[in-house]
Amino acid sequence: MAIEAPLSSYKKKNILIIVAVLIGVGAWFAYDGYKNPDFIKKHTVDGVADSTLNFNRKAPPFMIGAGILLGIYFVVIKDKKIVADENELIAGSTTVSYDSIVKINKTHFDKKGFFIVTYSQGGQNKELKLSDRTYDNLGAVLDQIVSKIS
Repeated sequence: MAIEAPLSSYKKKNILIIVAVLIGVGAWFAYDGYKNPDFIKKHTVDGVADSTLNFNRKAPPFMIGAGILLGIYFVVIKDKKIVADENELIAGSTTVSYDSIVKINKTHFDKKGFFIVTYSQGGQNKELKLSDRTYDNLGAVLDQIVSKIS
């Protein structure tokens, strides 16, 4: 039976909140910089825009662009997960068979929420750090890995 650890719901929600804030604030600044006559009048001295008005005119494309790029990043990673099946651990594009695992360092799992899997691949030892701040249900995945290599 395969155990799955999907991407953390907190991480997903935080990304969506940041996207909404970036696009919302960018739209607000664009409105104030170009459409709000009271704001424009208040921040124009002798026909020259002050730094606040200049910022409200130049920042919106960058904020809205960053929000769109972060939204695209969310769409790309939203289905990311770790799978611990009967024969191997699959973390994105990394596949680690249980036979190649050298050690598991889980000393920080209880307090800091991460563990490190050291495995050999092509004659080299590589490390895979998995954090419960990035993935939900990581404790079950760790139990599955430990039971398979014991």
